[in-house]
Amino acid sequence: MEAVKLEIRCPQMVNGIGLEPDPDWSFKSLLLELDSLEKKLNLSSSVSLPFAKTKSREIYGEKGTKRSSNAFVMRVSDEEFEDSEGENEKVRDRDLVKAARFNCNEFYFSSSDDDSDDQPCLDVQTLMNEVGLVESALYELTHEHQLGVKEEIRNTISALETDLMNESEKSSSAHTKVEKYREARREVERKFDVQYQRRVAEGLDNHLTAVQRDHELKSQIEERKIRSDAAHEEAKRREKALQEERLRQEKAKAEAELQAKLKAEEANRAALEAERIAAKEAAEKEAAKSSKANTSEVPQTEASGGPNATSSRVENDKTNKSELAGNMLRAAESALKLERERLQKLKELEEINQSLRSSSNQNFDRTGRLIGRLIRQISGNKDKVSTQASELVKIFNNPHCPQTISIAYFAQKVVSNCESPSHSAFACAHVIVLVTSQFPQAMDLVLAEIHRACIYTVPKHISYTKSAFESKEAYWKVIGYKEDDGKIESTTDYLVRLESYMKLYGALVQWQTEVAGCQNVHGLKEGWAWLARFLNALPANMYTAVALYAFLQMAGFALFRKYRSQFMKMLNFISENFLNALRSQDDPDLRPITSKIQCYLEDKLFLQEPEGRTLHSSLLSNNMAPESDYHGPYHQQSRHFY
Repeated sequence: MEAVKLEIRCPQMVNGIGLEPDPDWSFKSLLLELDSLEKKLNLSSSVSLPFAKTKSREIYGEKGTKRSSNAFVMRVSDEEFEDSEGENEKVRDRDLVKAARFNCNEFYFSSSDDDSDDQPCLDVQTLMNEVGLVESALYELTHEHQLGVKEEIRNTISALETDLMNESEKSSSAHTKVEKYREARREVERKFDVQYQRRVAEGLDNHLTAVQRDHELKSQIEERKIRSDAAHEEAKRREKALQEERLRQEKAKAEAELQAKLKAEEANRAALEAERIAAKEAAEKEAAKSSKANTSEVPQTEASGGPNATSSRVENDKTNKSELAGNMLRAAESALKLERERLQKLKELEEINQSLRSSSNQNFDRTGRLIGRLIRQISGNKDKVSTQASELVKIFNNPHCPQTISIAYFAQKVVSNCESPSHSAFACAHVIVLVTSQFPQAMDLVLAEIHRACIYTVPKHISYTKSAFESKEAYWKVIGYKEDDGKIESTTDYLVRLESYMKLYGALVQWQTEVAGCQNVHGLKEGWAWLARFLNALPANMYTAVALYAFLQMAGFALFRKYRSQFMKMLNFISENFLNALRSQDDPDLRPITSKIQCYLEDKLFLQEPEGRTLHSSLLSNNMAPESDYHGPYHQQSRHFY
C-alpha cells in the first residue's frame, strides 16, 4: 500500500471547515468531529461520491457498546510509525485527556507520485481508511488506558477498603475504650457525687444542729434573763420591804432604847436622891443620939464625915458596875477605840446624806440599785473585777449623785452581799481595794459596816450574864442575831453569816502587794493586829472559834509569807492555848470546829494558796452565759515554801 503523506498547515480552511487539531479532545468528540467533517465534504462536492456516508459511524466495544461499522484505516511509513509509537508511549504515560479541535484555514492532500488531481476519489478513500486506522489505534489506547485506570481504581478501592476496615476496627476499638473510659468516669463521678451529697448533707445537718443549738442557747439566755429580771424585781421588792421594815424596827428600837435610857437615867437619879436622903436622915439620927447621950461634942470633921462616906459608897458602886461591864465585854481598848471612830464617821456620813436627801427632790435609789447590781455581778474573773471596779469609780465621780451617798451605798451593798450563796470573798475584796485606793475615806465606812454586821471583825465579844440581859434573845440580838417576824434566827444560820463576814474581812486584809498599782489602806499589818488582839482578849467558844478559822482560811497564807516565824508562834499559841480551852469545855457542838482548826494546823494548810485567791482569766464558756447567772469555779493553785 502506498504511503500517503498528510500535510497539515495551520491555520487552513477547506470549504469553511477548520482542520486545526484540539489537544483536549476526547474520543467521542473526535468521532463527532469526523462525522461533521464528512457531512461538510458531501455538501461541498458537486459530484456525488459513491463512498459518501449517509449516517454517522457507530462503533461497538467489547461489552456491546455500539461503534462505527467502518474501520478507520491509515497507512503510514516506518518512520511515521515509529513516531506514532513514540506518541502512543507518551499517550500511555499521561492520563486520558480530551482532544482538541483542528482548526486550519486550508487542507491539502498530496501523494508521492503527484497524481492527486487525477484521482480525487481514491485519495478521499485512502484518507478515510487512514482515519479509521487512527481511530482504531486511539480506541486501543483508550481501552488499555481504561483497563489500567480500572485496575488502579480496583487496587485503590481494595486498599481503601482495607484501610477502611482497619480504621473501622481501630475506631470500634477506640469507641469501646472511650465507652469504657466514659463509664469509668461516670462511676467515679457518681461516687464523687455521692460523697459530695453526703458531705453536703453532713454539713447541712451540722449547720442545722448548730443553728438549733444557738437558738436553744439564746432561748435559755432569754429565759435566764427573764428569770433574772423577775428575781431582781422580786429582790428589789423584798429589799424595799425589808428596808421599810428595818427602818420601822430601827425607829422602834431607837425609841425603845431612848425610853430605856431615859428610864435608866431617871432610875439612877432617883437612886442617888434616895441615897442622899438616906444619908442625910442617918446623919440627923446620929446627931440626935449624940445630943441625948450628953457625950462630948463630936468634932466637926467627924460630924461632917457622913456625906463623904456616902459619896465613897456611891463611887464603890460605880466601880463595881464598871468591873461588871468589863467582864461582859471582852476586847482590846485600841480595837474599841478604832471601832468607835469608824462608827462615828459612818454616823456623820448618814446624817450628811439624810440632809442631802431632805434638801433635794432627786431620788438616789436608782444609784443604789445600780451599785448593788454591779456588786452582785462580781466573780472570780480578773477582767470582770477590773470592769466592775471601774464602773463603781465612775459612779463615785458622777456629778448627778453626791459622792457621800454613792460611798454609803457601796459600803452597805458590799457588806450585805456577803450573805449571798454565790459570794466571792477574794473577788469582792479585790474590788474594795481597787475602789478605796482612789477613795481612801470609803475604807473606814466599809469597815464600820462590817463591824456593825459582825462584832468579831473588831474583834470583841460580849458574854452573857443574867444580870445584864433580860433573856437569851436579848443577848443574841446584841451580838448580831437577826430577827424576822419576831423570831430569832438559828445559831447555825448566824454562824454561817459570821463566817461569811470574817472571810470577807480576812480576804480584805490579805491583799497587799498583789494588787499592782494600788495601795491597800487596811492590809496585812491590820490583819496581824487583829489576830493579836483576838488571841489576847477574846475567850475560846463557838463564836470565836468559827471567826478564827474563817480568818485563817483567807489570810493565813499571806500572813505566813510575810511574817514567817512570828506567824508560826501565833499558830503554836493557838494550838497550845485556844484549842486546849475549847477541848476543856467538853462541848459536843465544839468538836467539829475544833477538828477543823486542828487539821489546819497539823496539815499546814497555811502553806497552800486558798481557793479563789488567784483570779482567772476570761473563758469562752463564761461569755456564753448571762453575767448575773454565771459564777465560774475559782482557779486553785498551790505553792509550797518547804
